Amino acid sequence: MQPPAGSQVSRVPAQRTPSEQLPPAPAAPAPQTPRRRMRTVLVVVAGVLALLSLGGVVTAYVWYNEASAPDRGTPDVAVVNYLQEALVSRDPNRAKLFTCEGAVPALDEFGAQIARREQELNVSFSINIENVTVSKTGPSDASVSAVIRRSALIDGIQQSLADTWRFDVRERNGWRVCGGMRVG
Repeated sequence: MQPPAGSQVSRVPAQRTPSEQLPPAPAAPAPQTPRRRMRTVLVVVAGVLALLSLGGVVTAYVWYNEASAPDRGTPDVAVVNYLQEALVSRDPNRAKLFTCEGAVPALDEFGAQIARREQELNVSFSINIENVTVSKTGPSDASVSAVIRRSALIDGIQQSLADTWRFDVRERNGWRVCGGMRVG
């Protein structure tokens, strides 16, 4: 505090207190307590677990994606899977996963004929795909022939009809059915 103006007080620097009256110097920082060390360990472990969990989620997603993707690895597998979806499961949305641009009209009509006959005869046909053969027509084109056999027990008698079909398939991010026709 400054002395009032005009005061006769001398301006003597403040006296220092003797060293024995000083507060003790601060001690060196205390070593970390076990509690703080434990917190650090827990944070590191939690971070590692979070990264492992994230890796597990990504791995599960990739495996699920591969497992649920339709198998279009070869021309014959693509045709058989397409026929299974179109004629056996009768799922047009899944069948489209195996085609170039949606439905194959000739096979759609064949499927509709089968459904009509099942209603007329009050039976359920068993569909079998047999004698599947592949003829490569180019590096990314092939022709696949298959016999589609439909069987049913009608009036106590097992009956069966077979038709030979030819399908045009192309490699487009997997083999896909682009056309089909009954040949016999």
